[in-house]
Amino acid sequence: MATALDIKLKRADRIYHPSDVVSGVIIVVSKGSLSHGGITLVCEGVVQLQLSAKSVGLFEAFYNSIKPITMISLTIEIAKAGKLPDGVSELPFEFRLEPALGQQLYETYHGVFVNITYTLRCDMRRGVLAKDMSKSVEFVVEVATPKADPTAAAIADPRTGRPIDGAVVPFTITPESIDNVKKGSKRALPKFELVGRLDSALCDITKPFTGEITVKESEAAIKSIELQLVRVETCGCADGYAKESTEIQNIQIADGDIARGIPLRLHMVFPRLFTCPSIASRTFKIEFEVNLVVMFEDNHLITESFPIKLIRP
Repeated sequence: MATALDIKLKRADRIYHPSDVVSGVIIVVSKGSLSHGGITLVCEGVVQLQLSAKSVGLFEAFYNSIKPITMISLTIEIAKAGKLPDGVSELPFEFRLEPALGQQLYETYHGVFVNITYTLRCDMRRGVLAKDMSKSVEFVVEVATPKADPTAAAIADPRTGRPIDGAVVPFTITPESIDNVKKGSKRALPKFELVGRLDSALCDITKPFTGEITVKESEAAIKSIELQLVRVETCGCADGYAKESTEIQNIQIADGDIARGIPLRLHMVFPRLFTCPSIASRTFKIEFEVNLVVMFEDNHLITESFPIKLIRP
């Protein structure tokens, strides 16, 4: 039986909230008595920021200034140097999840250019002839959106400049309404009219995103209609900001040339870890959009983008 080191949290789902007590045990399995030079547990919560390859050249002046943000850094002594008995030893630990001085806790988020992670790392020092042992485990932190959210005014619909609220968002998509197509190219688009609504642009992250779309008319046959969820990550400092949009998931709403005038429901579950409540801080932002993508059989593709704000009640 080889020597093994593990961390077991009391909560099976490993989900915690600010001010919660995080507790569990350090498990050490050994054959015969085990000498060690001390066992410590380190809790770290870090926001990792990075620039895309195309942004590095533009912002080399502050590339090195985008340093990780340490939200929490806590070291706990689990056991002083000594010996552990043969077999399985369980060493309990407990601490309160509180941010470092002057910091705040953000929700766990796995993005492309912004990553927010919380980890527990147990280190066991060994003798001169034995290799030190280490074990890490990630846990998830969920953070409720404040009722008086100071970032609300910063997260606005870019088309109107108004803060995103919980009202129904009606839409009509025609060749004339599309902004991301040159005027000359609009003449080549088939005649169509799509109408519908988003039930809300202010979305509870624990509930599905919903809405409706109807093809009122379309000269060309439709190949598919898709709903995309997009993350918009912004990193930077006083010298400049880099903003990147990347796709999180893509859900097909319709396949083939659907009947005209029949409403189609939009329904999408926000994926865990890859989404979080919308954040607008001094050095980074995490925002979200949904794209309605319609592909015609003649390979014309149209996309309509809608900014949304995610909250956790």
